[in-house]
Formats: sequence, structure tokens, C-alpha cells
Amino acid sequence: MIPEIVAEIGINHNGDMEIAKELIGKAALAGFNFVKFQKRHIESCYSEEELEAPRKSPWGMTNREQKCGLEFSIEDYQEINEYCEDMGIDWFYSPWDIKSVVQMSVFDCTYVKIPSARITDTQFLHAVKDHSHKTILSTGMHTLEEVDFAADVLGNVEYILHCTSTYPTVPHEINLNCIKTLKKRYPWAKIGFSNHYAGLMAMLGSAILNAEMIEFHITLDRTMYGSDQAASIENPEELAHRLYLLDKMMGDGEKKVYDSELPIKEKLCR
Repeated sequence: MIPEIVAEIGINHNGDMEIAKELIGKAALAGFNFVKFQKRHIESCYSEEELEAPRKSPWGMTNREQKCGLEFSIEDYQEINEYCEDMGIDWFYSPWDIKSVVQMSVFDCTYVKIPSARITDTQFLHAVKDHSHKTILSTGMHTLEEVDFAADVLGNVEYILHCTSTYPTVPHEINLNCIKTLKKRYPWAKIGFSNHYAGLMAMLGSAILNAEMIEFHITLDRTMYGSDQAASIENPEELAHRLYLLDKMMGDGEKKVYDSELPIKEKLCR
């Protein structure tokens, strides 16, 4: 079974609607189920001191200018909503603060995804619960007990995603077998994988372990400006091809002799 596939655009659009639309188009042409974005109310997520700290970026010389440069408005998301509809692909988002939860609730998205960094924020979790139908819970940086807490507060979790929150993740910290741990601990949820490895292999491995959703960052060019670009993939069509091929290779598990083997059997098995 091919899992649900989520191409996370996140902030890899760099505040440029044309880049966002090109990435949506690539995901749609690859046949993926969703694209995902992130939404922040800058003043809610960062202190004044953090925002005024120096940071060189394409938008200026402070953190504030960088953060604002990356952020889409609600009007921008209305345009994204319409474009996704035109392209025949669904979308959802990760809000990073309560104001963004409320603002983005105007969109009738299938899911809201809880960022790993917010799964122990009780007020935030209650706000999401009050403004969404189904949620996806990412688990990077947190213990199973902390995942238990978030799932109990939300009460509407459909997917729990195994995740390591380093960008990009090194192979020995990916720990794909944790997918099996999550399946055993949360039999009531669908278990998936959120990828931050710079390549396709971890996602293919997660599919072999029956991940029911695979999420990954998508980019036009891994050398572009941005903290997530290096952990993103440029070739979504290659991932789609390999996942469909892998699904065929997995088969049904029944031992059989294929018709194509019969002449070889007749020749060799004397």
C-alpha cells in the first residue's frame, strides 16, 4: 500500500508566490496527496529582543526583516488555496502560535499539523483542538510520554509521525525502527514518518516499515537561501516513481511459482 505523501513547502518558498506555485505544481504532477505550509505570527513567536537581533538575509539586516520576508499573509494563503484547487492537490499547514491557529482556521483544510516544537504547549494544543477537525502530531525532540500528553490533550490525532528534528538528519539518528514502536504504542492512530534526511532512502525505508504517511521538505534548489533547503529534495517525481515501484515489489507475501519461472524450472530442475 502506498502511503499518503505530503510535500512540505514550509518556508522554502522564501516569501515568493511564484516559487510556492512552482513547488505546488511539482508535487501535483508527481501525484502526491498534499502540500504543506507553515504559518507564524512573528510577534507571537519571537521576543522583541530576538526580532531586533542582527541577521543578514535577502530582506535586510535583522531577524525581524528575515522572518517577515519569509511569511505569507492570509490573503496569500487564499491565493494558495485557490491554486491548489486548480492543480487538484490538497493542502494543510502547521501553525506556530495561537494567533496563527485562529487566523488559518478560515481554511477548511483536512488536517492541522502540530510542529514538534509545540507538542508540550498546553494552551496551543487546546487552541488547535478548538479550531480543527483532525490533527497530525510530529514527535521530533520529544519522549513517548510527551507524545502521550499531546495526544491526550488534542483527542483528535489521526496521524503520529516519527521524526528527528535535525536538518539534515545523519543516518544513525534516523531510527526508522521507531515506526514499529509507535505502531505498538498507538494502535488507534495511523503512524508515519517525517523526513529530514537529504535523500530518498529514509523515506523508502519507512515505506517498507508500513508508514502510512510520509512527509518531506521539497525545494527547487537545495542551495537556495533557507534553513530547511539542505534537508529537502529537488526530485519529487523520482520519489513517486520509487514508491510505486516498491509497492509492486512488496507483493502479497504468498509463495508462488510464476509463469515466467516455468521454462527456467523445466530447464534447470532436472
